[in-house]
Formats: sequence, structure tokens, C-alpha cells
Amino acid sequence: MSAATLRRALRESVSGLPRAFWWLWLSTLVNRLGAFVATFMALYLTLDRGYSAAYAGLVASLHGLGGVVSSLGAGVMTDRLGRRPTLLVAQASTAASVALLGFMHHPVAIAAVAFLVGMTSNASRPAVQAMMADIVRPEDRVRAFSLNYWAINLGFAISSMAAGFIAEFSYLAGFLLEAGMTAACAIVIFLKLPESRPERTPTEKAADNETGLGTVLRDGRYMGVVGLSFLIALVFQQGAVGLPVAMGEAGFTPADYGMAIAVNGILIVALQIPVTRFIQHRDPRRLLVISSLLAGYGFGLTAFAGSIGVFALTVCVWTLAEIVNAPTQTSLVVRLSPVHGRGRYQGMYTLSWAVASLVAPLMSGLIIDHYGAEWLWGLCAVVGTVAGIGYSVLMRSLPTEDAYAGLDVAPTESLDEPVVKVPDEALAKVVPDAALGKVPDGTPVKIPALDTTEAPTADALPAPTEPPLATKPEISTA
Repeated sequence: MSAATLRRALRESVSGLPRAFWWLWLSTLVNRLGAFVATFMALYLTLDRGYSAAYAGLVASLHGLGGVVSSLGAGVMTDRLGRRPTLLVAQASTAASVALLGFMHHPVAIAAVAFLVGMTSNASRPAVQAMMADIVRPEDRVRAFSLNYWAINLGFAISSMAAGFIAEFSYLAGFLLEAGMTAACAIVIFLKLPESRPERTPTEKAADNETGLGTVLRDGRYMGVVGLSFLIALVFQQGAVGLPVAMGEAGFTPADYGMAIAVNGILIVALQIPVTRFIQHRDPRRLLVISSLLAGYGFGLTAFAGSIGVFALTVCVWTLAEIVNAPTQTSLVVRLSPVHGRGRYQGMYTLSWAVASLVAPLMSGLIIDHYGAEWLWGLCAVVGTVAGIGYSVLMRSLPTEDAYAGLDVAPTESLDEPVVKVPDEALAKVVPDAALGKVPDGTPVKIPALDTTEAPTADALPAPTEPPLATKPEISTA
């Protein structure tokens, strides 16, 4: 591939996204560059403080439990207070709690502050995802989420390497450096990111209580996606909890595990953007089925690994699944979320991963201790297969993106709602019988007369309360 082709591919991968997205992307990268605590917490507690491995595991579990507790609360804050205030509170609280953790010495105090760090650090996720959905055009969301996921992994890869050197100098320096980097994220958000939450009409404000957590729980289709996300998260978590234990019992050293798992970060940084260019306009149902099977059987193949090279090969398989699944699944979650309930819906999705981070270590430990690592990898294959079948069944009745292929959203650098251009043929696809005044989900609407000499604005078009899966502009009536 020539240099010109590479430059063109890179330009197409990053072009067309609003300026606000790149400030949000930068804050994500800075935040992950400073993610030292999660990397060296176990070493800090066992080597520097002299606590047992069991206590270190307890602290890690409390850190994860904090994330579970904050997921839903942060989602509600994102919808009620706004995306920007939630991000500012979460980032500022994280910076303060991480710095405080570095000065804790009593085991109870360490455990309590670790729980607080888990709460605050996890609280920003629903707000970030909701803001990204607000400011990025629907057809660009897979690409945007992929770029954000790439930033997360790039930052984590760099911080993981830096954490070892920082720990040799001073563990406290690592805590304070992470606190400083997180505070820098809050400053970027405060200075560069305006609020993106769509304005509500008086009617929507009066009906605000209708979009509560109960609404999310009663949304069977969405909760099905959350359940499948939990299954996939259980599988992917084994790369960090099951794989090192299994390799250790097989006689491999921590350095061997480090070499094998490093393949994961290298491949994500190298392949995330080009793979996303290949998949972004393809059928999400097929992508989620394929990625589920690749994840399950990628870990399943670990049962046959007997050398570092084979372990690295299995990592390649499930890393490819991760590259495909992450942006596709996140985009699906946004498409199934009502505009004014994105925070709560994202909070429920975040909860599925937080709970998986708690269950996965217990599951892998029990299975390996009682049955052996081969049973764990076989179970991963089964879970991946179940998730693939689940996606296939769940998405079978959903409309395809082709139904909205004619819709076009004009790009914008602001956070205002974009103007939607609707050609006659596209309107015929979305509203098959305009005379009946019905949209694809069967909801009666009033179809205003369209002036063919001027494209209608967002106020002229009806929007269903629950967007279908198809790539369709989120239209505000504000």
C-alpha cells in the first residue's frame, strides 16, 4: 500500500467528525494515559504495603463494586443534570479520591477509598457515551465509537508500560500523577465542551418521569441486548482474570503472560481503525454474531495451547472479536435508546460490564480450582455460541439500515441539532404510506406538507419515541 493511499485512508477515518468529538476524544486519551492505579494496585498492596493476595483481591472486588453502584446513578445524572455536569463531577471526584488513596495506610481506609475510586471513575462512562451520541451523526457513530475505543487502548498500553517505571520510583507518585491527569480531563471538559443534551419541549418535560429506570427495565428488546452484553463481557474478562491464572498453573511465568497479552493491545492499536473502515456500513446483526463466535471460540482454543506462540495466536482470535464487537455493540445501544433517556440506557449498559467484572473472577477461580482450566475455556466457547444465537434471534425482526439509506444529515461543527435533508424516495422508504400518517413502528403521526424547493428542518419531521436499529437521524422537536 502506497503512502498516498495510507494518508487518504487515515484522512477518511477521521474526517467529518465535529470539533466537540475530538475534545471529548482527547479527554478520554488523557484519562487513560494516567490510568496507573488499576495497573499496579495489586503490586502496591502486596509488595509495598505487605498485605496478602486475598486482601488485594478484596480491594479489587470493592473497586469493581463501586462501579456497579455508580453505573445507574450516573446514568440518571446524565439525563437530569446533563452530560457536562456529570462529567465534571465524575472527573473531579476521581482526581480527589485517587490522590486520597495514595495517602491511606489502614486496611479499612484503603478498602473504603478504593470503593470510592471505583464509584467515581465509573461514573463518567454513561455521560461520555451519551454525549458522543448527541454530537456525532448517526451514520458516523460506529467510526466515532471505534476511534474512542482506540484512544482507550492506546492510552492504557502506554500507561501500563509507564506504570512499572513509576512504581520503581514511587507508588505515591503514580497516584498523584493519575490524579493530575484526571484533573486535566476535567479542565478540558470545562473549557472546551458545552452541554450536548437535547432540549426538551414542554410536552417532553411534562412526561419526563415516563423515561425512568423502570422504563429501561421494561424495554425487553434493550434488556436482551444488555443480557447479551453481560455474556460477552464475561468472556472478554477472562483475558485479564482467567488467562494469567491458567498460564501460571501450566508453568508459565508472569513475563510469558505479559508477552501473550501484549498482543491484544498491539492489535487493537494497529487494526481498530482499518477494521472499522471495513465494517462500519455492514450488517450489525451479522457482525455481532460473528464477533460473539470469535470471542467464544478464541478463548476456547486456549484449552489446546501449550506454548507462548499458541497462546498469542488465541489472543489474536479473540482480539479481532473485540475490535469488531466494541464499536458495533455501542452503536446498537445508542440506536435503541430514546434521545432523552440516553443516560439511563447507557448506565444500564455500563452496569452489564461492571457486574461482569465482579462475576468473571469468581467464575474463573471456581472452575479452575474444581474442574481445571480446560472446562473454563470450554464454557467460554458455549457462552460465545449462546450470545451469537441470541443476537441472531433478537435482531431478526429489526429493520435494516437500507430502510434509511436515503436520509442525510448535514455535518455541523456545533452541538445544535442538524438540518435533515429528506429526498422524496427516502421519505417513501421511511413512511411507506404518507397518506395514512404512519411511521415504521405503526405510531400514527401527522405528516406536514413538504415544500420540494426547500429541505425541511428537524421541526418539520416526526420522530418515533424509540428509534429502530436502522441508521436514522435523532430528530429533536425543540
